[in-house]
Amino acid sequence: MADPQSSLAKLAARDQLLAARRRRGLAEVGEAATAIATQLLATPEVRRAATVAAYVSVGNEPGTSALLDGLRAQGKRVILPVLLPSNDLDWAVYDGSLVGARRGLLEPAGPTLGVDAIATADLVLVPGLAVSAAGARLGRGGGSYDRALARVPPGTPVWVLLYTAEVGVEVPVEPHDRPVTGAVSPGGIARFA
Repeated sequence: MADPQSSLAKLAARDQLLAARRRRGLAEVGEAATAIATQLLATPEVRRAATVAAYVSVGNEPGTSALLDGLRAQGKRVILPVLLPSNDLDWAVYDGSLVGARRGLLEPAGPTLGVDAIATADLVLVPGLAVSAAGARLGRGGGSYDRALARVPPGTPVWVLLYTAEVGVEVPVEPHDRPVTGAVSPGGIARFA
């Protein structure tokens, strides 16, 4: 059962973080995307990965286009989420093209692989609004990624892509929240125990 205080704290934190993101200019969003892609593509975790589960950024999230193209250029199999009517996530292989989907999202057009496909990834990259120093991730509140992350095998790196000011902040936690093992921002890569 959700703690009403945690739920309210999360709502307030989301509002503040989303307002800060809306104030970011297009140039800052682009610079962050380039810095994140450059750092991530050079990590041993990416070099070792055959399959990377990632996502297509929306709005003022740190951009993922350069990252997705860089992963493919390195010969990685990239799987991206396909939002189901239940708000769970199915997955499909990214072949370099995307189609418009519900809620203004972009998704791969190819056949879906099933909700358990995320378990085949050697590295999982997820969106978020903030992460604590202990790896507690604050998402947008739909629960899609918490459900998907429950299918990721222990030991698989799960990293959230954020702006530097969103890393190491206090994040309200509820029992259903799934932690991440790292965060990538323009300021660097943080790995959590």
